[in-house]
Order: sequence, then C-alpha cells, then structure tokens
Amino acid sequence: MKYRSFGKLDWKVSALGFGAMRLPTICNDAAKIDESEAIKMVRYALDHGVNYIDTAYPYHGGNSEAFVGKALKDGYRENVMLATKMPTWLVNSWQDMDKYLEEQLQRLKTDIDFYLLHGLTKERWQKLQKLDVTGWAEKKKD
Repeated sequence: MKYRSFGKLDWKVSALGFGAMRLPTICNDAAKIDESEAIKMVRYALDHGVNYIDTAYPYHGGNSEAFVGKALKDGYRENVMLATKMPTWLVNSWQDMDKYLEEQLQRLKTDIDFYLLHGLTKERWQKLQKLDVTGWAEKKKD
C-alpha cells in the first residue's frame, strides 16, 4: 500500500480508502447490508493497509454508520482513521448539529477522527456560515 502525508498531521493516509456507501446488500435493498460479506470486505482492506474509512448519515438508508461501527470491532478501530459527515440539508441550528453528531456517534459506537460537511452547496454553506459551523466544530473538538 502506498501512503501519503495528510496535511500537518503526524499520520500518513493510505492512497486507497474504503467508502461505505455502496456495500453488498440483501435482495437489492440498499437499507439491508449483507453484513457478513461487507465485514469481510472492510477487514480485508484494513488487513492489507487501508487506514481510512468514510461513511455518512444517509448511506444505506441510515444503516452504514452502525455497520461500520460493527466492522471496526475486534481491534480494527485502532488501525484506522474514521470519517463521517454532517447531513447539512437537515441542519438549521446548533441544536441540529449537536443532535445529528450525537446520533451518528451512537450509531457508530465509537469516536470519529474527521467530521465532514456532506452535500455542501453554495446555499447550504452560506446557511452554515451564518450558524457559525466552524465555531460549533471548534467547541466540539475541545
């Protein structure tokens, strides 16, 4: 696996990450993840050097985050940086930001390393700026 410097962090990210948006499903139902098969895939990737996993609030009908949390059990969480994403289209206040982050952490049953702004458009960015999303994020970081 090839690795690259990641900004100013003392960490190198694998050139290949693992996205948890299109996992194997049961009966072609996107909300029903074939967990056995998908866990094999995630752990294979991690066993072969992938060290970044990305998921998000709406993936797989809201089930991707809980799945990723399960896949990272048994010591796998310690070897990976984990990202999920704020569902910006649902956010209208700091309380919403708190609510969705807490829900996502409950789904994952672990902490996260990166919290990205998902589905960002010009209008959503302007709304989030007015809500001071960066100030909110700084408080959460602390």
